[in-house]
Amino acid sequence: MGLAIPANGFQSMSNVTIDLEDDLLALLRRSNQPVPDAVRELMVLELYREGVISSGKAAEWLNMARWDFVQHAARRGIPYFDMTADEWKEELSRSAAL
Repeated sequence: MGLAIPANGFQSMSNVTIDLEDDLLALLRRSNQPVPDAVRELMVLELYREGVISSGKAAEWLNMARWDFVQHAARRGIPYFDMTADEWKEELSRSAAL
């Protein structure tokens, strides 16, 4: 099934049509939001998780306050701080030295 993702009033937007399997579409519909909104949210969350966009840009694209987005992402298992254990220990040592 094809899916057109509307511009939702954002500037410099384009519509894209993608083909989705019926099972995938059914899963997206379970999100209790319009499918285009669910697809947009998943794409933005993944771009943020990969470090391609900032939390501020992600919040803007999802029409949320930045801190609301950070909390939203955290509830979906995407941490605000993405550090290894060694990086975290180093950061704690530097903070303790202050």
